Amino acid sequence: MLDDKVILITGGTGSFGYKFTELTFKKFKPKKIIIFSRDEYKQFEMAKVFPEKKYPIRFFIGDVRDKERLYRAFDGVDIVIHAAALKQVPTAEYNPFEAVKTNILGAENVINAAIDRGVKKVITLSTDKAVSPVNLYGATKLVMERLFVAGNAYAGSKETSFCVVRYGNVVGSRGSVVPFFLKLAKEGKKEFPITDERMTRFWITLEEGVKLVWKVIETAKGGEVFVPRIPSMKIVDLARAISPECKFKIIGIRPGEKVHETLICEEEGRKTKKLDDNTFVILPQFQWRANLLKQYEKLPSVPEKFIYRSDKNDWWLSVDELKEMLKGVKVD
Repeated sequence: MLDDKVILITGGTGSFGYKFTELTFKKFKPKKIIIFSRDEYKQFEMAKVFPEKKYPIRFFIGDVRDKERLYRAFDGVDIVIHAAALKQVPTAEYNPFEAVKTNILGAENVINAAIDRGVKKVITLSTDKAVSPVNLYGATKLVMERLFVAGNAYAGSKETSFCVVRYGNVVGSRGSVVPFFLKLAKEGKKEFPITDERMTRFWITLEEGVKLVWKVIETAKGGEVFVPRIPSMKIVDLARAISPECKFKIIGIRPGEKVHETLICEEEGRKTKKLDDNTFVILPQFQWRANLLKQYEKLPSVPEKFIYRSDKNDWWLSVDELKEMLKGVKVD
């Protein structure tokens, strides 16, 4: 699937880029992986892990806001994985124009460059916060999703296809609650700040996220939103898995935060199919090419009024399962 392919990852020095690069080199023989990102120091550190003498890897300094740089970087690329984004909710609220420039205008630049450079497939990474968003970050990711779905129409007669992978919180990703709680435990803290004892979240490992993207690269035709079937967890259970004796200090829900997250809302459920036991696929409302989605016709639809929300999930992580999942997560 990825053998002899040139793959470019925007925001490639992030947690996903590291794991995708590691696992892809282990399983496939890509012609080249290009890491496209803004931070020269992160690229320097990543190059130590994946030296060019051993791996067919190249590092490009660039920003998705810079269309001309994308046009240069996408030359000869077969597959683009768009992972670059401003992701912190408070940061996006305080710097809204910057979030729009990166998450929305940057997405437009990726779409234009991919079409004009003849990239075959583009997969963008989204989040549960894009569903019925209550904060600016989620709203920008919602717009990004719609741009990528519509990119298939924008491509016209070109063969470039666009699709979306949408999932929940990633175990161990930078800035997430897991490294924060682990750091508190390492420091010997016995009281953990909890926003709301009812709070639930979807949870996925980086490895599962990478394998989902592999599946989508092989499966997608263009315009779909792929959603994994993943477990839910309670934030209080996560804290207990990290520090069984900890007590909680309730600090209240932060601005722009939900008690529960949604991966598929009821309106999207009307266009959702079960790709397999582990994956849902939300089909686009419009088809731009004949028989584009014919492969999905015989797949089972989800039930009427289906909602995929973290508190209504039928799959929950136990404290012991959380402990197992947390093994290997690094503390800053």
